[in-house]
Amino acid sequence: MNINARISKEWRRRMLFMLFMISTISAWFLWDGYVVWPNGAERHAEFVEIEAALVESGKIEAVPQQAHGAEMNEYLRIEWERYAKKAGYKRDIPKERTDASIREQRMIGWVMMTGSVLFGLWVLWNHKLCVRAEGEAVIGTSGQRVELDSIVKIDRKQWEKKGIAYAIYEVEGKQKRLCLDEHKFKGCEEIILEAERRIKTRNESEI
Repeated sequence: MNINARISKEWRRRMLFMLFMISTISAWFLWDGYVVWPNGAERHAEFVEIEAALVESGKIEAVPQQAHGAEMNEYLRIEWERYAKKAGYKRDIPKERTDASIREQRMIGWVMMTGSVLFGLWVLWNHKLCVRAEGEAVIGTSGQRVELDSIVKIDRKQWEKKGIAYAIYEVEGKQKRLCLDEHKFKGCEEIILEAERRIKTRNESEI
């Protein structure tokens, strides 16, 4: 028999979806770290200046940083919203973004981006792999060659959930196994069925 089981469309689709998700999240962190958070830090600095000016003029009392929000002085809120409208900012009170937090955001983004690149390369590398059946032998992804007639059992414990079976074969009196992943390599099931047919034929001939 001659079968060349290569990467399945389903496996490729799942891996590309994962790559898209990782890349998108990493891009989001980088966008926040290089654009959104630095701009927010600038707006927060302007907000602090407005607050300080109001405190100095005696119009409001100094408010602890952690109290900015629901307990914020209404006069300060109105002054900020008036300033934000003129400057073209959002009316929301800007959050404090420290240099350390911005660096952390960037670092997470670059780590994830590096991971997404490595993951993408791994997916590409996997497309070079295959499981082949050539004549009387099966050749696994790592190059191991297994004679079909040396297969004594097919382990299908993970078949229903994962589409994975293991061909148990004997070499020099020792049992080894070969992974036949139909989910990842479309065409493995044909190899499995042929191996099972041969095992059944041998068992019947021994009776």
